[in-house]
Amino acid sequence: MLNNALFAAGSAQELVIHPWLILPFVLLLLSIALIPLINSKWWEKYYWLVSVGLGAFVLCYYLFIFKAPVKMLHVAHEYISFIVLIGSLFVVSGGIHISTKGQAKPLINCIFLFAGSILANLVGTTGASMLMIRPWIRMNRRRITGFHIVFFIFIVSNIAGALTPIGDPPLFLGFLRGVPFWWILEHCWTGWLIAVLLVLAIFYVIDLLNYRKAMRNIKEVPNDEDEKISVTGLPNLFFLLMILCAVFIENPLFLRESLMVLAAVGSYLTTSRQVHERNDFTFGPIKEVAWLFAGIFLTMTPALAYLGTHAASFGIDSPIKFFWCTGALSGFLDNAPTYLTFLATAMGLYDMDVGSKQEVLAFVGEHGHHLIAISLGAVFFGAMTYIGNGPNFMVKSIADRAGIHMPTFFGYLLKYSIPILIPVFLLITILFFSPWAIF
Repeated sequence: MLNNALFAAGSAQELVIHPWLILPFVLLLLSIALIPLINSKWWEKYYWLVSVGLGAFVLCYYLFIFKAPVKMLHVAHEYISFIVLIGSLFVVSGGIHISTKGQAKPLINCIFLFAGSILANLVGTTGASMLMIRPWIRMNRRRITGFHIVFFIFIVSNIAGALTPIGDPPLFLGFLRGVPFWWILEHCWTGWLIAVLLVLAIFYVIDLLNYRKAMRNIKEVPNDEDEKISVTGLPNLFFLLMILCAVFIENPLFLRESLMVLAAVGSYLTTSRQVHERNDFTFGPIKEVAWLFAGIFLTMTPALAYLGTHAASFGIDSPIKFFWCTGALSGFLDNAPTYLTFLATAMGLYDMDVGSKQEVLAFVGEHGHHLIAISLGAVFFGAMTYIGNGPNFMVKSIADRAGIHMPTFFGYLLKYSIPILIPVFLLITILFFSPWAIF
């Protein structure tokens, strides 16, 4: 992290943020949400230009109008820390290949998804999704349908990552802002476990019906040997451990990021070409994430500052409101900046600055229930649409290339996420944030 003097200088600067400065942030998020649906080919070609253009506008405004280069250095370092973690996990997970064969039964599928929900907190939802989606398709190849992929997105790509800052980008941003690493696990594990088990139970019922239907149409019944799993690329576990250890390093400057880059380079150079080919590994997905988040980090800066100073006027002042408001935006926009937006809003209610690590730590201690609501809302609701979290579209793309019939954007929303996830989230609300809460 930057040294304390630099952080203090960046957060203490008094800047008057006009609401129109939030427009680039809104335009970028709307672009991410809508343009791929309107003209996907255009977006694939020019998305980086949209992101860079909007981000450059905010950067120039801060540099030449506000004359606040220190603030931009703060944003740049936070972006580098974020993208290096995501990128290194992506590369290392791409060096591990899980091979499966045969016809997975519903119970085996549930165990596999639950294992993925644990793994996601060690390698991130992106890493776990890229590592497990291909074996997930292979082990269900005789009866694979769209709902198998949808529930994989629900659990492994989203809900699973609510236990550690490594699990999902919003929580890592919170960690960078000063939320203690193990605080999430200590305070969110019950909500995580209930949500995972509820969604798994629903999946088991649907998958059991699918399995019985498939068995009636398959003449040769698979034997138990078909459900064995083998793993290659295990030396990459050393590089994974290297990344996990590096997360805890704060000083000297950029040592943490340097170790992560070293782990990624070591993994890539020592992994055999056959493993990368079996995983269909390319740098395309992480390249897209890097370009988009460069714009997001820049354009969300004035939005966060504005919310931090106008929080009281928004009327969002309870854990229930924070859970559902954070979730509502996380389902359709990007959940990482949404998390920071509502963290800034919550801290603004108590005249605290999200740019100060000391004040973030004080907020965690005094108003932790707000942070639980924001954290679970940002992570859980990312599963509501294909655009709610980074891995969602990557998983869908792999499924499309495998010839699996996937629901459309609105089919996903109306057939799966609303009828399945909303009741689960309502129960989470009652158990954790309502007047009748028992946790």
